[in-house]
Amino acid sequence: MQIALQLLLLVVGFIMLIKGADWFVEGASKIADKFGIPQLVIGLTIVAMGTSAPEAAVSIASALRGEGSAGIAIGNVLGSNIMNVLVILGLTAVIRAIAVKKSTIRYEIPFTIVITVVLALLGLTDNTISRLDGGILWALMLVNLLYLLRMARKGQDVVEDVPELTEKDTPLRMVLSILLGGALIVWGADVTVDAATELALLFKMDDRLIGLTIVAFGTSLPELVTSITAALKGKADIAVGNIVGSNIFNILFVVGTAALITPVTYSASFLVDSVAAVGAMALLLVCVLPKKKLGRLGGLVMLAGYAAYFVYLIQ
Repeated sequence: MQIALQLLLLVVGFIMLIKGADWFVEGASKIADKFGIPQLVIGLTIVAMGTSAPEAAVSIASALRGEGSAGIAIGNVLGSNIMNVLVILGLTAVIRAIAVKKSTIRYEIPFTIVITVVLALLGLTDNTISRLDGGILWALMLVNLLYLLRMARKGQDVVEDVPELTEKDTPLRMVLSILLGGALIVWGADVTVDAATELALLFKMDDRLIGLTIVAFGTSLPELVTSITAALKGKADIAVGNIVGSNIFNILFVVGTAALITPVTYSASFLVDSVAAVGAMALLLVCVLPKKKLGRLGGLVMLAGYAAYFVYLIQ
């Protein structure tokens, strides 16, 4: 009975996080648009960071709790990144082959590999991602934003869809959307971390494993739904760019922000998961290099890769 209750609370927490992020992004984007901020800037900042809001909220909440749920913070980010590439892109490619842009192959995938290694090095030096480390990650995020801005000005499609203003969008409605969205994100993160920590205790699992699997899956749901829907509509080409971009934000924005608020525990056992995250990106690169696309065979290879990783986790 207790397990069923905690699983229900976990699902409720995920729904609150996802809906809260939607409302927050919509309200913030529309207010920015109302004040004349270019759509390009809104897409690269508010909307892009909003898609990482569930991971950010859960990682910050678990880091603040400290002992008992500290492993969820890094586990959630690494688990989401591994799942995004191997499961979400794998499933999407099985449905429909995904074309990959040259810039994604040359710069974005290698950059994701580099920052994953940087995260591991920062964490393994003292088993903590300190505030200084958080500042380093944020500096790298600003470098990434400048790169995206440059690409967007060249006409590359690197901007997330920005909600459009309508006649119904009064200032009060937009502010309420931000406040309610923000409240749902914070509350949802608390519910999620509480439920995940309780499940770890009930199943006698460590918080790292819960973060890498259940919590990672829940916070990756927006990316999963977006990518599968795009594939079914024949617009799968956006999937790789969106997923790689999400992974970059998860490391630099989510871990960086959490560490600036409070130092984040990085246990030595996360080294294997960091290697798996690097391996997932390397596998993606190998699969897309020959034909500049991720085909069905590549998708199946990636799903098999996740299955192997999952078997390692539960042993």
